[in-house]
Amino acid sequence: MSSGAQSGDAEPPAEPVDDARNFDPDDGVLVADGLTKRFGGLTAVDDLSFAVEEQEILGFIGPNGAGKSTTFNCITGRYPPTDGTVYYRGEDVTGLPAYEMVGKGLARTFQEFRPFEDRTILANVQTALVPDELFSTSGLRGETRAEAIKLCERVGLGDEMHRMPDELPHAGMLRLELARAMATDPDMMLIDEPFAGLAEGEIGQISSLLTELREEGTTLVVVDHNMRGLLELIDRAIVINFGELLAEGTPEEIRENPDVQEAYLGSE
Repeated sequence: MSSGAQSGDAEPPAEPVDDARNFDPDDGVLVADGLTKRFGGLTAVDDLSFAVEEQEILGFIGPNGAGKSTTFNCITGRYPPTDGTVYYRGEDVTGLPAYEMVGKGLARTFQEFRPFEDRTILANVQTALVPDELFSTSGLRGETRAEAIKLCERVGLGDEMHRMPDELPHAGMLRLELARAMATDPDMMLIDEPFAGLAEGEIGQISSLLTELREEGTTLVVVDHNMRGLLELIDRAIVINFGELLAEGTPEEIRENPDVQEAYLGSE
C-alpha cells in the first residue's frame, strides 16, 4: 500500500526545501540535477533537482503553468534542457531523443492524445508493441496481437478495441494512452493527467492499475490536478511553482504544508 493510503497520526509539515541541494547519478532510478528550460525570456523550469526512487509512485504537483509538463518533456527527450543534467539508471541521458529514452525503458503518456486515427484501438496498441525494424502493418504478428488484446483488456478497453480512436470518449482515450505506454514494456512511466475527466469510480480503477504496475516492478511519476485522487495513490510528492521546487514530502506532509496550500491546494 502506498504511503498516501496509510492512516495514522498527522505528520509535521515538510521542511523547507534546500535550494542548494545536489544529486549524484546513482541517487535514484531517475535523477534531475539543476534542470532548467527557458523559452526566450521565459524560464519554465528553474534549477529543478529531484530523484525518483526505484519502484515508488512519485506525485508531481503544481498549479497550471508551474512547469510540470515541460519537466516531463525535458526528461523524455521532447525538449532539450537549457541547462542541467538528467540521469536514468546512472547514465547521463540529457537531451537524448524520445525514441532512445523509450528504448532504455522510460515511457510517458501525453495530455494531448496522438493515436493513429486510421487504425483501430487494437492496432494502435499492436503498433506500440512492434520493434522499430518491423514498424509496419505487415510486421504485426499473431503473438503481438494476442499481447495487444491483453493490454486492451487490462486498461478497460476490452469491449472497445475494434473501434476507432475518434469513437472513444475522453476517458477511453486516457486508457489508450496508458495501453500504448505499457506496450513498450517500460521500467518507468511518466503519467500525465491520468484522472482528467474521469468519474470517481473510473479514478479508482486507474489507481488500482497504477498500483498493480508498481507492484510488478514499474516506477511511476504521476502528474494530476485531482489532488484527492493523487494524494491517495502516491508514496511521496514534489511540488513545484513557477518552475521551482516548492516542497517535498509524504502526502500527509504536503497536505499540511502552508506554502503548498497557498500555492495550490487552497485554490481548490
